[in-house]
Amino acid sequence: MQIMKILKFCQAVFLLSVISVTVQVCSENKLKSFTPGELWPDNNGVHINAHGGGILRVGDVYYLFGEHKTEGNAGNTAQVGVHCYSSKDLYNWKDEGVELRVIDGGSTHSITKGCILERPKVIYNRKNNNYVMWFHMEPKGAGYAGALSGIAVSDKPAGPYRFLKAMRPNEGYWPVNVKDVHKSENIPSAGQRYSGGDLPAHPDSLNILGRDMPGGQMARDMNLFVDDDGKAYHIYSSEENSTLHISQLDDDYTGCSGIYARFFVGRFMEAPAMFKKDGKYYLIMSGCTGWAPNAGRSAVASSIWGPWQELENPFTGEGAALSFRSQSTYVLPVPGTTDRFIYMGDRWTPDNAIDGRYIWLPLRFEGDRPVIEWTDEWRYQSSFVRAGTDERGVNKK
Repeated sequence: MQIMKILKFCQAVFLLSVISVTVQVCSENKLKSFTPGELWPDNNGVHINAHGGGILRVGDVYYLFGEHKTEGNAGNTAQVGVHCYSSKDLYNWKDEGVELRVIDGGSTHSITKGCILERPKVIYNRKNNNYVMWFHMEPKGAGYAGALSGIAVSDKPAGPYRFLKAMRPNEGYWPVNVKDVHKSENIPSAGQRYSGGDLPAHPDSLNILGRDMPGGQMARDMNLFVDDDGKAYHIYSSEENSTLHISQLDDDYTGCSGIYARFFVGRFMEAPAMFKKDGKYYLIMSGCTGWAPNAGRSAVASSIWGPWQELENPFTGEGAALSFRSQSTYVLPVPGTTDRFIYMGDRWTPDNAIDGRYIWLPLRFEGDRPVIEWTDEWRYQSSFVRAGTDERGVNKK
């Protein structure tokens, strides 16, 4: 009997030792900085798979939603769905699973396997106490001709999300800054299409807005923004990608209010990411060059309805002409601050989509101008500091 007690005691000591070592190893393996462009392992040691993503903050937890990519070129279409991760420090992410799945085995459903499902973003709706996801979607096999907005909802931040519908925004509504030329009789047929980024004339003279008004405006690269008053906005590339639309959502955040405006007409802005600082609205965007990177763009306005003033390329230093080989997807306020931000971008690898890398960098201001500089490794504290320096930015010895 005494021997059995001794054996049980030894087993308990052994188990406690194993647990202690495991906890220590996990603690030692925790990430403590951002390393842009490198593989970013989740809690399972697997590269995070949430591309073109955005952040939802609920209490002290951050949720990252993005496109689940697969290997090879086919991974640029939706083979799985929208992946979700959670974190309390933004460095270390727990895999929450695929929270909006595409439908396998049928081609009639909007989000069937093989469709295009891009740039998912999630916001909280206080009125209904639920979470609303919007994304750009294209029906399977139709290329980018659909230019639809997909919407899904959930009662929990990490999902699962239930698909509601796919549609074109603001069907039957003119924008608040519509011009007389758009309402003229010179409206092209709905079948007249142009190649985004290569229009034969100015979008107003082609009257793409008038062409699409009855059935809703085209919506491709997109983002969501919730203002201080609780009003939510859908920002998207429209009119064959030539013009950016900013559209107010309804009170449920699951549809359009019919109030929208068009900006940067003929400038071909993609990948819009909106944020707010000191009462002013900012946009980080890119040009339209497909998967290839280009020089970033930025703009500022005192009202979300404009006028918007286009600024310089926010990227600076070596590699700025190609935005450090990234494309904007979201701008996140640094935890606990109102004046410092994190630029979130994607480095696309279209030949092997799953290997896309994340370019998260500090975003600071010079006057009204947002500035993004490259750093190989960095962390956020009371101020931005590069890894290997103290909080003043002085190199540690």
